[in-house]
Amino acid sequence: LLFSPESLQAMQAFMLGSTSFVGWTACVLMVGVWVLCTLAAWLLARVLDGLSLGDATARSLGLPLGPMRAALVAVLALATGTAVAQTGLIAFVGLAAPHLVRSLVKTTSGRLMLLASCMGGVLLMAADTLARWLIAPQELPVGVLTAVLGGGYLLWLMQRNTRVSRGAGL
Repeated sequence: LLFSPESLQAMQAFMLGSTSFVGWTACVLMVGVWVLCTLAAWLLARVLDGLSLGDATARSLGLPLGPMRAALVAVLALATGTAVAQTGLIAFVGLAAPHLVRSLVKTTSGRLMLLASCMGGVLLMAADTLARWLIAPQELPVGVLTAVLGGGYLLWLMQRNTRVSRGAGL
């Protein structure tokens, strides 16, 4: 930063998460990777459904757990890495979106992945719009807003699950 002060704004945008530097080329790249990862995840959805039943059940169904887990991690790393490389560190959208979809719709893993990725896009768009509006004409970094809202949502989920599990034990 001392030798290149003009890079401060881009570095700060990456660390706090921002969509203001994302151009059309980045959008095309992210859509291409999203399509590729969604297709790969859709093909691996049967494995996810089997894994949700537990390792022993998945193994008894004949699912090759090791290679399938490696493939799922590779798909996840490609999707996450591409998004972070373009927008910076935007927290909690990937955690909140699947939980919101699961609370609204009971479905299989294949459809859940598609719906959760669309919900993540809607959440990010809403957070970005709110971040641009809150302290206008300045712009609040969207990563700060998602961290505050997502952290609160995560704490609420944890508190709700604790209350539900205590009630089940009574």
